[in-house]
Amino acid sequence: QGQLVESGGGLVQPGGSLRLSCAASGLTLDNYNVAWFRHAPGKAREAVSCIWNNNSGTVYADSVKGRFTISRDNTKNTVYLQMNALKPEDTAIYSCAADLYVRYTSWFLSSLYDNWGQGTQVAVSA
Repeated sequence: QGQLVESGGGLVQPGGSLRLSCAASGLTLDNYNVAWFRHAPGKAREAVSCIWNNNSGTVYADSVKGRFTISRDNTKNTVYLQMNALKPEDTAIYSCAADLYVRYTSWFLSSLYDNWGQGTQVAVSA
């Protein structure tokens, strides 16, 4: 079983930027479909973005489209989430998840992912 570790969270003002990292050990992340989810207090967990294995494509939730960018660095076995133009409603714990078999039609279902990180807190506030 592989391990995923997120980093890069913090407190930022509205309109600011953060880059989250999801570093893997014990698995080759390029072989996996990797997604970012977020969970805000009192709300259901929300799928944010996914990057397909072998860098074959990306998908975004409507709420972050045009502001967030997901990418990979295979030399570092890491997936990133660049978050720009942050809003207070982006405040949440962000977790990365990886799975070999999740499909485009169901990428947003957290139950399909076998490997999870512990999460990193993002707070957007003036």
